[in-house]
Amino acid sequence: MKALFGRYLKVIDWYIIRKYLGTFSFTIALFMVIIVVFDVSEHLDNFLKSNAPLSAIVFQYYAGYLPFYTNLLLPLINFLAVIFFTAKMANQTEIVPILSGKASFNRFLRPYFFSATLIFIVFFFANIYLIPFTNKLDITFENHYFNDVDPTKSEVHMQLDKDTYVYLQSFDNTIHTGYDFVLEKFDGDEMKQKLVANRIVYDSLKRVWSIQDYNVRYVNGLKESFVYNGIKKDTVLDMKPADFEAHDNVYRAMGMAELNKNIQREQLRGTGALTDMLFEKYRRFVYPLSSYVLMVIGVAISSRKVRGGIGLPLGIGIFLCFTYIVVDRFAFVFSIKGGMPPIIAVFIPNVLFGILGYYLLIKAPK
Repeated sequence: MKALFGRYLKVIDWYIIRKYLGTFSFTIALFMVIIVVFDVSEHLDNFLKSNAPLSAIVFQYYAGYLPFYTNLLLPLINFLAVIFFTAKMANQTEIVPILSGKASFNRFLRPYFFSATLIFIVFFFANIYLIPFTNKLDITFENHYFNDVDPTKSEVHMQLDKDTYVYLQSFDNTIHTGYDFVLEKFDGDEMKQKLVANRIVYDSLKRVWSIQDYNVRYVNGLKESFVYNGIKKDTVLDMKPADFEAHDNVYRAMGMAELNKNIQREQLRGTGALTDMLFEKYRRFVYPLSSYVLMVIGVAISSRKVRGGIGLPLGIGIFLCFTYIVVDRFAFVFSIKGGMPPIIAVFIPNVLFGILGYYLLIKAPK
């Protein structure tokens, strides 16, 4: 491995790599301090009001909060790091001798791609394994200390299996009780049974649903029969109280195995959350590609020596990076609200800015 690196990475390459990764690490640390300072000032009253212990705030809330927002801002951090040290090298006339020494611009980019690859690997595995775990810490803390009432869905339609459909008007998560419950069983397109109940209660010890005050209608061709005023009936249904919780951030706290399992269940149930789940899944794989896309743009706009120092490239870089984040958010909205397939929506920011990066790379001074 050392011989391989020695063959392709020379002294000047390691010089750029150290600058890249050193500036990147310093920028991450700076952003984390800024995030904590602003968040403490915003949530100090909530911490005091909820009497949250210091250990929970540090090792649960911020242990989950910081990785999530660092991961969210990583394209910005990476972009600013590239622009800052590259523009500084250009301002100090360090790039001109490199390109004048018969090194092509593509060869000059080699240490940048090497560093971006290291960041991509960390970024990728953090999205798949680390961030869902830390998100769960953060969400658990917020739901326990910040939310006084657990929000729940209303008017839920759900498919439990190939032939069974249920409807629930409302659900009280505090007492695990649903109201105005309807269960329908079909044989193909023909309904065979319809159960209507005033209440349905989940027994967490027995793990069964207790259907209370119900009527059942049986259909057999043109013949129908009714069972009136059933008082109580315990049954096992493929649904849990958690299926009726309405936390918007619940999917980002799921590991890949759990997320894939819920996607398979949602494809059958059709409660309307499938797009959110698919977008979250695809985004974990695609979002880290921004390490390469924004690195290329950063090098292209900051490798030219300009009058006034690094201020202009840095300003342009900040504008472009925030534009990237805005486009990423709009892609999410287009997917959830506009019907765009999630697999296409997650690629939109990287494709658009990849094209921009390629154009800027062609126009960059060589």
